[in-house]
Amino acid sequence: MLVSWEWLSDYVDIGIGHEEMATRWALTGLNHESTVMVDGVPVIDLEITSNRGDCLGHIGIAREASVLLQCELRFPSPQLKTIDEPASKTLVIENQFEESCPRYIGRLIRGVKIGPSPLWLQKRLFAIGVKPINNVVDATNYVLFECGQPLHAFDFANIRGGRIIIRPAHDKEGFIAIDHRTYQLDPQMVVIADAQRAVALGGVMGGVESEVSQGTVDILLEAAEFMPLSIRRTARKLKLHSPSSYRYERRIDHANMDWASRRCCEIILQTAGGQLLSGSVDTGERLTERAPILLRESKIASVLGIDVPWERSLEILVHLGCQVTGDSSDTDARVVSPSYRADLTREIDLIEEIARIHGYEQIPEDAEVPLVSSTKRPKDIVMETVRRVVCSAGFDETMTPSLIGKSLTSSLSPWTNEDAMTTLIPLLEGANQLRRCLIPSLIAARLYNQSQSNRDSQLFETANIYLPRTTGLPGQQFNLGVIGLSDIRNVAGTFEEILHRVCGPDFMQSKLSKCLIPWNTLTPQSGIVWQVDGETIAWIGQLNRSIVDSLKLDCAAVVGEMNLDMLLEYARLVPQLRPIVSFPTIERDLNLILDEATLWQSISAAIQKAAGPLCINVVFREIYRDTKRDGDSKKRVLLSLHLRSDIETLTGEQADTVMQNVLSACKAEFQATLLQ
Repeated sequence: MLVSWEWLSDYVDIGIGHEEMATRWALTGLNHESTVMVDGVPVIDLEITSNRGDCLGHIGIAREASVLLQCELRFPSPQLKTIDEPASKTLVIENQFEESCPRYIGRLIRGVKIGPSPLWLQKRLFAIGVKPINNVVDATNYVLFECGQPLHAFDFANIRGGRIIIRPAHDKEGFIAIDHRTYQLDPQMVVIADAQRAVALGGVMGGVESEVSQGTVDILLEAAEFMPLSIRRTARKLKLHSPSSYRYERRIDHANMDWASRRCCEIILQTAGGQLLSGSVDTGERLTERAPILLRESKIASVLGIDVPWERSLEILVHLGCQVTGDSSDTDARVVSPSYRADLTREIDLIEEIARIHGYEQIPEDAEVPLVSSTKRPKDIVMETVRRVVCSAGFDETMTPSLIGKSLTSSLSPWTNEDAMTTLIPLLEGANQLRRCLIPSLIAARLYNQSQSNRDSQLFETANIYLPRTTGLPGQQFNLGVIGLSDIRNVAGTFEEILHRVCGPDFMQSKLSKCLIPWNTLTPQSGIVWQVDGETIAWIGQLNRSIVDSLKLDCAAVVGEMNLDMLLEYARLVPQLRPIVSFPTIERDLNLILDEATLWQSISAAIQKAAGPLCINVVFREIYRDTKRDGDSKKRVLLSLHLRSDIETLTGEQADTVMQNVLSACKAEFQATLLQ
């Protein structure tokens, strides 16, 4: 925001130099970028944060100065002379799009004479980098940079039917803007139309067919309120930004619209002559009252760590334009923030304003702010365990964007069959899809690490994925995603360790099931899914070779995801104490010859069932293949059984009986033989 020091002096008497004032602004949130001299006048460049739309005009900056210096703010009062003919007799305004344009004000001026603006007006616009055009357009720009309210002037002779219609644009409707370029619109954009065609793109830019020219005699002056989201979307899609759209995106002061319209009419009458028709046509004159905010004296001290006098606090808020109910004898007050401060909605916002104006430098570095420790959320407890397990397994955490591009793995969607949601305008180059799983993002991170010669990176991420729905907003699912090296057992063991630690052994035995998944993107027989009551909680698998080669990964990649929202549902947040069994464990090894297609899950389940309650664990050791002795279709599986009783020391005979039952079950179910 460029601020002319000379222009600013119209509204406030600043008794200090522009350099000192710039420093004062910077200390209270309006960062000072630079100061240049234009025709001997200091022009100060201030950075305005997105929540301070009230400071996108000279009056807003002057208001800040008046509060800081505790001096009077002079607010211009337009003096208008009108003729008896009402504007509503000539002009009809119809609002068909109130959700995007809540209010529209139109005024008519007849008999203007278009020409150059007076020198004073041209100098002020030139100082802030605005090229003077003519006395009418310059008046609208002047008021824009005076108070932050965008305005637009139409040549009323080119408004067909004397009618203004605010409506959604037609699908693929063409519009020629004043930059003489044609834009294709869509129904989510606001257009200002006459009886036949669009004459302006609401809140962004006027049309070439209705712009003010040398032959213009009658003026229709527009002052409108457009919703920030609508204007932001339009400006970004069309790549058409303007000072007006910039201010609408940050919300204008709806209570100031009529003043801005009258102020602009005053300047047009002074510089271009003409006659102003009485009254205006206003489609949304109703104004909503803002709810009062409770401000407590004790809360100020607890947040800031210092005692700001209560009377001083109330005085600051009054100078900022707030309505305060309460006085220095009370311990709390009701505060209604002004219409131009849309960012003041909570007590903490008011306290921040008090600190800002009172001076951050008044708060010592060692000020004690009382803190109360809060209990951890269940999600935080679970996430601590998840991160601890994954990091211990050798994975590094990464953070990636939620948007991805079309790639070989973007079709990988274990959680939904719906197509990914796309953005109309890619916020990242080549990325316009909201990811439906974390794996494409992790592969991209792996490729980046690979390009930096970090070839053994194992990564994980915890983030939301976005699952499209047929109606309404997409579902958000909080997931853990991992990408490891070629050993699938490392990833599988990591996931099972998470499930064991978070949900407990009873969950693993009674609720969790595991099976193979035949996905085309995964190497055959490598995909594993864990389910609870038929619903997937986690999956892993090794990317098939064709995808690895196409992506130019330098080694095999094992990937997997876990639904952390579902994990939280079954989490055992309070650790359960189990008594220590004092009786020793007997370990027995088995080396079985089995068919190649026999799955470990089936073997483990059969052994557990045959061994009964004395078997507390079945541990896989290794697989060995001896084709010369066993044939091509056989494998040798070495495993261990841990046997123990909770009430007595097991004898060798008891252990032998269990082992015999296990061997019999394996022989009957898998035709297994024991390697001697």
